[in-house]
Amino acid sequence: MFGKRKTLDQDHSAQAKAHEKKYTDDSFWDKVIKFAKTAGREVIEKALWLYYAAQQPSTPLWAKTAIYGALGYFISPIDAIPDITPVVGYVDDLAVLAAAVATVATYITADVKLRAADKLQGWFGA
Repeated sequence: MFGKRKTLDQDHSAQAKAHEKKYTDDSFWDKVIKFAKTAGREVIEKALWLYYAAQQPSTPLWAKTAIYGALGYFISPIDAIPDITPVVGYVDDLAVLAAAVATVATYITADVKLRAADKLQGWFGA
């Protein structure tokens, strides 16, 4: 059981690294705005945490690299489970985003979470 979890985490990490170069701010916002409701609050929250953490000048390059890899995977139309697949379409995206959040958690500050919460309030309400 635990061995499979580690293998899945490594697989998601490798996929995120492959997508790092495909990330752009415009493509991130296009995806978030178009698919916020479909992806769900939890997925969008993690994506926003990472996005805002990457904007912080205090976030080191290694952390930004991990963040942009995960966000690149999130915006990519080609991933392990197609986003158009009902119910489970964003499970792989959430796994990659959650792994990145765990990796860079120190840089996800209260300010970052507040900025994300403000955006989420506009899209999802309370």
